[in-house]
Amino acid sequence: MKRLKTSWRICLIQSSLAVLIVFLVLLLINIENVVVVVAVGASAFIVFAMPDSSTASAKNIIGGHLLSFFVGSICALIPQTCFWCSLAAQSIAVGLAIFVMVIVGVGHPPAAATALGISINGFSMDGGIALITSVVCLAIAHHYLKPFLRNIV
Repeated sequence: MKRLKTSWRICLIQSSLAVLIVFLVLLLINIENVVVVVAVGASAFIVFAMPDSSTASAKNIIGGHLLSFFVGSICALIPQTCFWCSLAAQSIAVGLAIFVMVIVGVGHPPAAATALGISINGFSMDGGIALITSVVCLAIAHHYLKPFLRNIV
């Protein structure tokens, strides 16, 4: 019973930290770019619920999202002249992002959503800045808070 109370408190504290960091990130970005950083919510889960996971490292968070942003931007250039062409381009973005992240060694599962979002919306400098701001904030939070965070899943 004591372990359950301790775990519950840790879970509440770490979830509250995620609320604070995501709130700050959303304050910094333009609401029009929110679709680009939706994947940041999943990244926040990894950072605050699984801080010891390799996917929570700054290298994986930042590298995974940046590579996926690049892959999504390239796939957005595929002519999406019909429904099936759009589905193909967006699917390729996700698969290629996974492939590149694994090959480069910066696997971060939520970053695949970044590739999908960018392939749907197309390249945007504002979107890129919003994404970089978001993932750097999460990486900094993970770096400084990691000694205090526990795996809660």
